[in-house]
Amino acid sequence: MTATIHDVARKADVSISTVSRVVNNPSSVRLEKRKRVLEAIKELNYEPNPFAAGLRDNRTMTIAAIIPDISNPFYSSLLRGIEDVARMKKNNVIICNTEQDDERFREYMLYFKKKKIDGVIFTSAVISDYVYESFQELNKPAVLAATKSEDRSLPYVKIDDFQASYDATKFLIKNGHHSIGMISGSLSDPIAGKPRHDGFFKALKEENIPFSDQSVSFGNLDFDSGYEAMSKLYAQKPEITAVFAASDLMALGAMSFLQERHIQIPKHISIVGFDNIGFSRMVSPPLTTVSQPIYEIGKSAASLLFQFIEEKQPPESIYLKHELKIRHTVFNKN
Repeated sequence: MTATIHDVARKADVSISTVSRVVNNPSSVRLEKRKRVLEAIKELNYEPNPFAAGLRDNRTMTIAAIIPDISNPFYSSLLRGIEDVARMKKNNVIICNTEQDDERFREYMLYFKKKKIDGVIFTSAVISDYVYESFQELNKPAVLAATKSEDRSLPYVKIDDFQASYDATKFLIKNGHHSIGMISGSLSDPIAGKPRHDGFFKALKEENIPFSDQSVSFGNLDFDSGYEAMSKLYAQKPEITAVFAASDLMALGAMSFLQERHIQIPKHISIVGFDNIGFSRMVSPPLTTVSQPIYEIGKSAASLLFQFIEEKQPPESIYLKHELKIRHTVFNKN
């Protein structure tokens, strides 16, 4: 049977209010009494009710995580990191899948106002004026995960997408590739689109490798758009020996297109992806990719949010390190 605060009070021979003070403000209780209460808590395996504590602090012990596409495996790792920290803090997480639809986002924000949450983690999507104004109106702590806003002061956790793409392209060049294409996200996407595109082209420019508009084909970072973007890129630049994809899902779509046409990977065309989702190591051949510490991004974002909630001050943003996971989709031409 689960121990209650009454059981602890009886065991320690103190009042219920004394037990409560030991749990919430131990320095206010004399050492001798405090020791008795702590021993009783340990012996009875008593766990204080976090929701009762939340009521005293005017908290609901609930946070929200807003994601743009629940079918994308990127978010399963991100959400796991968020939920692990929330569970440790004895908080609940409401998972909100917007499908990148403003109307669904609006409905979630209305729900938050009615149900009263303590804070929000917003993931991997553009911070539009509407999104930012909605956060301001909600007036709750908000932290960004795997995204950032260039002109608004919202704390975030992410990697340096520009540098990661630059490093991936340099790796292809180092392996002897000089006819390289990219399947990219939209340039209107300031997170996974333009920075990754710009990092790719900076690496080519530094090595004096010719490039043009024909060197890139655009999509929306998912599998189907990767397939279509690879189809366009191959039609406009059939001499390419390597492709950098702005996401692993795009890379997997590109691999599907090439394998259907019996174009061997990496012998004929090498591919590097971005994200290091679980599927990237399961495909054949296993995908070389930029590894985002997705789980750690989720954990760090949740930790920042709870710091924001508890200290009532916005915390400092965090950049986490990326790394290149070298597997079997890049052929060394040297």
